[in-house]
Amino acid sequence: MNIVSTSSNAGAVPAAPNIAPGSARAWIMALRLRSLLIAISPVLVAAALVWARTGRLEIGMVLLILAASVMLQVVTNLQNDVGYTLRGGDRSRTRIGLPRATALGLLSTAQVRVAIGLAIVAAIAFGLPLVAVRGEPVLLMGIASIVAALAYMGGPRPIAYTPFGELVVFVFFGLLAVGGADYTLTGSPVTPVTALAAVAMGALAAAALVVNNHRDIAHDESVGRRTLPVVLGPGISRGFYACAMLLPFALAPVMAWLAASPWFLLPLLWLPVALRLVRDFLNCPPGLPFNAVLFRTFKLELAYAALLSAGAILSRMLA
Repeated sequence: MNIVSTSSNAGAVPAAPNIAPGSARAWIMALRLRSLLIAISPVLVAAALVWARTGRLEIGMVLLILAASVMLQVVTNLQNDVGYTLRGGDRSRTRIGLPRATALGLLSTAQVRVAIGLAIVAAIAFGLPLVAVRGEPVLLMGIASIVAALAYMGGPRPIAYTPFGELVVFVFFGLLAVGGADYTLTGSPVTPVTALAAVAMGALAAAALVVNNHRDIAHDESVGRRTLPVVLGPGISRGFYACAMLLPFALAPVMAWLAASPWFLLPLLWLPVALRLVRDFLNCPPGLPFNAVLFRTFKLELAYAALLSAGAILSRMLA
């Protein structure tokens, strides 16, 4: 995910004024803090669903899962920064998004690679106690997540250069994030409600990525990135966004029916916001205005997660 700034020139790379090399602001640029929401939201949903179902919750395990998830997103963001720079993706100077810290020389590739290594070590440190409790399935999920984080913009064929970025995000920030957290907390197979919640969260995460890729169609095509919008065209990517944004709201009544609780309908309170966001995406002029849509998509995912979590909690408290 690329978190981007604004500029008066929609066809040029925005400058990064008054940022000292190696400074905290340079690291904030590379970390893309707003994108961390897609790592936090699914874990909160899984924790709420587990408590609603069992009446028990190991807070220590929840915090470890949250920390590991955030560290994996940090790995993805830093690898995105350094990997894109090493592949020469910024040389054309046609990117609309915020320049990467390494491309600007604000951080060296060596510095960022060390940070990636430290983030991986931290993710492993947070994950090992979970492996000790749940065993091989959690270990395999952790290994797969690290590989995916590195492969997104690393290796000879980065995921970000293929049409499969949205699918990978859907799996790792939806199916695996919610379902994996649920399994880690309970040691039991996920329920149908949890499975639908995982689909909902994965769809919203994929929607955020399609905004990013739709915004950058022209640039990505010029540098050889065959993203989903590049391969299928802007019309398909607009339809993809609309479906990915509205699917979670269509699933809320099904979750309410399966859980036998109307409280799972709470996310529908945010449906008007989602509809306005879809409308704004469809009518958005090319270039930097998509950045605001991207930020709003992150916020909507967090709001949906909060309402779904609240619904799950209330379904038990007021049963």
